[in-house]
Amino acid sequence: MPERFIGEEIKPVVATIDTSRMAAGEPGLPREFLWRGQTVEIVALLRTWHETGACSHGSPEQYVRKHWFEVATSSLGTVKIYFERQPRRGQKGSRWRLFTIDDH
Repeated sequence: MPERFIGEEIKPVVATIDTSRMAAGEPGLPREFLWRGQTVEIVALLRTWHETGACSHGSPEQYVRKHWFEVATSSLGTVKIYFERQPRRGQKGSRWRLFTIDDH
C-alpha cells in the first residue's frame, strides 16, 4: 500500500521531547505523540530534512519553514511528521503535523 496522506495535527507528549537539538534552533523531537486519542511511540529516527522559503519582508535570505522527520513507530509503521516554525494564521494548538503513514 502506498503512503496515505493524513495532514492532521499531532500533540507531542512533552515529557518525552528530546531537547538536545533545541540549542541549535531545531525543534525537540518527541518520543511519543498523541493522534486521534492514541499514543504513538517513535522507535527510530530514519531521516530529517528542512523546507525553506523566502523571507516575507523582501530580503533575499532563505528561512527554514518546516522541520521534517521520517520516523518508525511501534503502531503505525513509518510516518512523516513535520514541525512548522511559524504557526499558521489564526492557528491554535500544536505546530506538529502528521503528514503521511506508510504501513507496509
